[in-house]
Amino acid sequence: MKYKNLAEMFWDRVNTSKGNVGHLIKIEGKWRERKWQEIGEITRNISKGLLALGIKRGDKVCIMSQTRAEWVYSDFGILSIGAVSVPIYPSNTPEQAMYIINDSEAKVVIVEDLIQLEKMKKIRKDIPKVKKIIVIEGFKGEDEFVMSLEDLLALGKKYDDKGYIERTIKDIKPEEIATIVYTSGTTGPPKGVVQTHKNHLAMAEGIVSLAIIGKEKELDLTFLPLSHSFGRGGEFTEIYLGNVVAFAESIQKLPENLVEVRPTVIYSVPRIYEKVYAAILSKAKESPLKEKMFNWALKVGRERSQCIQKKKPVPLTLRFKFAIAKRLVFNKVMERLGGRLKYAISGGAPLAKEIAEFFHSCGLLILEGYGLTETCPALTINRPDNFKFGSVGLPIPGCQIKIAEDGEILGKGDNVAYLGYFKKPEQTKEVFTEDGWFKTGDIGYIDEDGFLFITD
Repeated sequence: MKYKNLAEMFWDRVNTSKGNVGHLIKIEGKWRERKWQEIGEITRNISKGLLALGIKRGDKVCIMSQTRAEWVYSDFGILSIGAVSVPIYPSNTPEQAMYIINDSEAKVVIVEDLIQLEKMKKIRKDIPKVKKIIVIEGFKGEDEFVMSLEDLLALGKKYDDKGYIERTIKDIKPEEIATIVYTSGTTGPPKGVVQTHKNHLAMAEGIVSLAIIGKEKELDLTFLPLSHSFGRGGEFTEIYLGNVVAFAESIQKLPENLVEVRPTVIYSVPRIYEKVYAAILSKAKESPLKEKMFNWALKVGRERSQCIQKKKPVPLTLRFKFAIAKRLVFNKVMERLGGRLKYAISGGAPLAKEIAEFFHSCGLLILEGYGLTETCPALTINRPDNFKFGSVGLPIPGCQIKIAEDGEILGKGDNVAYLGYFKKPEQTKEVFTEDGWFKTGDIGYIDEDGFLFITD
């Protein structure tokens, strides 16, 4: 692997791209650029602020926030001192958050705003190991238990770490714990999936090696929850690639942000593609003329799609027709996704075959993948030059899959969270075969070309 740990990957990006834009953030109605140098400064001060609070290597720090730039800075601020980040969904109740905080033995909790702070105040007496709550925005006042992120940054700026951060980054081993991600089981309390630096680096390197997404020139609009492994996998991969990441204001403002930012990359769950699909069909039926033109364009697009799927050359006349269909219909259709989208990844739930086929007919290939929190986050994905609609693709480089006698999908690879569930040895033992294959709990089959299909 190119890197030993995630912090090394992050700081390599900061140092090699310091003058380049890393993030786009909407502040007071305007999209603002933030360069890697500034991203590095903020992250370093979070690291030093945590050290000043007494956080040490191996300590756990929770993050309870919507997806935003400060989530990423907090994450790498934690990882850069060898501590372990523990995501909590901002939608969790105080009781659910309390379970994760106590089970993970967290010493600091970073929350987004006053809404999340209220949850912490309700459970204050029930989280005895927590030394400090840090609030990203909205907190002002005096409270020995609570401080603002602004104050943490100021504390970090003054703190002399005596080279501790650099030494730690060089020393963190691939097998060390990077993060514990809690996943709700069908019964009982949530289980903390122990994910190492190696798990995530193996995944990022596997995706990068496939050249599924361009490098250092793409723009990703991110909106998936970073509390979820799919969103986190996207976070790490884009840092590895050096692409610009814009942070959507919210899922409600996503349609507006897509048009404003005009991304070239998105990672999404099927629900977003489904909503766009429904809106396009509704728009096409507004008048008989529109519908007729749309149906003609879709017919042309489907013919072209069939040629590509069969790996046959697209005839010259069909290419000419598609160019017209694109100019008259599909360019307007794609405006709903910003108009520049080149790479679309789908995961987290099954993508309907008809939706994948529809978008490909319009000129956009959605690459569907499959995985779980325990596989950090993917086992398989379709390729731009090798895909099948209805399938979740081929194994990612470094991964292996096979089907057990009862039809269960089994996986193996450096991305699989082999350390299992935090403080749950029995449940860890249950999800691995004797020879080390992870039991996904899903049923499927592998076709003659090696593509995985999920059936249950």
